[in-house]
Amino acid sequence: MTYRRIIPCLDVKDGRLVKGVNFFNLKDVGDPVESAAAYSAAGADELVFLDITATTEKRKILLATVEKTVAAVTIPLTVGGGISALEDIRELLALGVARVVINTAAVLNPELIRRAAVEFGSEKIVVAIDTRRSAAMPSGFEVMIRGCKEAAGIDVVEWAKKMEGLGAGALLPTSMDRDGSQEGYDLPMLRAVTQAVKIPVIASGGAGKLEHLYEAIVEGGADGVLVASIVHYGKYTIRQMKEYLAERGIPVRL
Repeated sequence: MTYRRIIPCLDVKDGRLVKGVNFFNLKDVGDPVESAAAYSAAGADELVFLDITATTEKRKILLATVEKTVAAVTIPLTVGGGISALEDIRELLALGVARVVINTAAVLNPELIRRAAVEFGSEKIVVAIDTRRSAAMPSGFEVMIRGCKEAAGIDVVEWAKKMEGLGAGALLPTSMDRDGSQEGYDLPMLRAVTQAVKIPVIASGGAGKLEHLYEAIVEGGADGVLVASIVHYGKYTIRQMKEYLAERGIPVRL
């Protein structure tokens, strides 16, 4: 049986846990290590830790914070932010990170994904795809890079297929239009991606109600759901999310 995963997302800036809306207006919402430990203890299936300004600030990820987070949890930790070389991946995996997330660097150097998959295994490589709606793209969705500050001029569906072909083990498409809105995931974008690839896809950007998680899985085809605002602000517990899904026939680890 394939379980659907609940995955809290830890957006980290200057060593602090932050949350914004549409990738902007960031608010400090706590300590990432403490939050990670709490979500791990509460039954989350996995955590995603994103050093969200590493790429735009042209620096490496905060390794000391990552190391503390790994030590504080008992579930897989997936980490991204500023990863642009095989050595960056090697360093993170050596710290005990389960998987790495690559975003902007994949667009600038797609060959990195192929080389990383060959060296570390596809299961270690997640490609994040930040998206926004665009009538200029065949699918209606465009790839964004550098923290959603720059349009890549690439169609999201075309890019998802390319990343799968180069060896990515999973995809993490995040809707810039829905990020932090709590109005629900961008289901048309999510469906377009999940129907185009065979690898796992994690829904991201916009969860605000329990129904949104169900929709992402049933209507969007997601293998897991990234959650941020609804857990950081205490709207729902991990247990409440899982029980809601289980009551509706979605296989989850309770």
